[in-house]
Amino acid sequence: MKKQVMTVLAFLAVYLFWGGTYLGMKFALADFTPAVMGGIRHMSAGLILFSVGRLRKDPLPTLNQIKNAAIVGTLLLLIGNGLVAWSEQRVPSAIASLMISAVPLWIALINWRLGDQKKPTLPQLVGIVLGLFGISILVFKSSTSPLEGFDLIGLLALLAASISWSFGSLYSRFAKLPTSAFNNISIQMMTGGFFLLVIAIASGEWAKTDFTAIQTTSLWAMGYLILFGSVIAYSSYIWLMKNVNPAWVSTYAFVNPIVAVTLGWAIGNEVLTPTSLLSAGIILIAVIIITLSQRPKR
Repeated sequence: MKKQVMTVLAFLAVYLFWGGTYLGMKFALADFTPAVMGGIRHMSAGLILFSVGRLRKDPLPTLNQIKNAAIVGTLLLLIGNGLVAWSEQRVPSAIASLMISAVPLWIALINWRLGDQKKPTLPQLVGIVLGLFGISILVFKSSTSPLEGFDLIGLLALLAASISWSFGSLYSRFAKLPTSAFNNISIQMMTGGFFLLVIAIASGEWAKTDFTAIQTTSLWAMGYLILFGSVIAYSSYIWLMKNVNPAWVSTYAFVNPIVAVTLGWAIGNEVLTPTSLLSAGIILIAVIIITLSQRPKR
């Protein structure tokens, strides 16, 4: 029963808090550049989680466990999140969302060939295709940007980001990671955050950021990204990848856009059109199909 409650709470955190990061990033990017924002966000969250682990006197990880956790952090945060932020300078955000929504498909296929080696069931494949269709409606119909002349390098970067996130998610499921969840996630966070800050400094983003002129809204948004988006939601995601079928966990890619659109309408003064409601319904149906397809047979 305790694990069931933990699973429900973890899914709610991944669904709701990660969905809210879209609006949070929109506000934070008003005063922060992508690499600076990502570096500060992940490094801060990593230090918080590491401090909690030390207060709990959790056992220190071995060098091999540190290496594996750093690999996960590199795949998920440095390459995955980093490439998404970078590519949105060259590709419309609508197209970026659509490309990243393919993560459940990559996870299912990679898990089939390299993970559990279980062939995706027909309902699971139907759910993935239906979810992608719903997101396609949401993205294309709500976008005001021209959908022509995409930058090829930007599209390839998004493809690499989605595949990197998929590999990192599955690697975290099978690799020997630190036994302490706080040590495990803090190492991932600090690895991704450290390298993003190195990139920010090397690329000149850090020098371009005027920290004395940062507005209160951006600071609140950064606080939300650190506490709810990274500490709580990311921790929940890693825990779910260890304890739940990865195809089930990947449904966050279908639910997050619904949360993002709703918050954009309620807080960001964005219009919630009938098309958005239609796509939200299709996405929810896809989540239900994928979820039910993972239930064990008696």
